[in-house]
Amino acid sequence: MDALDHRIVHLLQKDGKMKIKEIADQLKLTNTPVFERIKKLESQGVIKSYRADVDLHKIGYAVTAFCTVSLERHHTEIILQFVEDIKKLYDVSECYHIAGMFDYLLKIHVCDMDAYHHFISEKLASLPNIGRVQSSFVMSEIKNDPVLPVLL
Repeated sequence: MDALDHRIVHLLQKDGKMKIKEIADQLKLTNTPVFERIKKLESQGVIKSYRADVDLHKIGYAVTAFCTVSLERHHTEIILQFVEDIKKLYDVSECYHIAGMFDYLLKIHVCDMDAYHHFISEKLASLPNIGRVQSSFVMSEIKNDPVLPVLL
């Protein structure tokens, strides 16, 4: 990726619905090279998708929690099964394999504390090989900016 690709990615991160012409105007280019670069970035997997940034509270998700999980055993087949099981849980929006005292960090969105209790006690607890679980709840969101700075 060159500096121009980084600038295109930056603009699309800020507004995924930005038109080719708008990007070209900002970069002082014609439409064709911008279009070709975007298609190349998509085919290379740099741009993975386009999404709407939704206000979770307005659609009924009042509770966001981060949940750390430790597995009891760390055999390859058990880890792969955990990963597949987590991918199927709708309440989990993000899952990271982490280093430290826990194995995984989950980001969970639910409508209320009863739903979170159900998630922990019925869904997560039903998965095999769960060792320790610890939850932290978001009181307020200070910064949530998926736009990365442009690398030059």
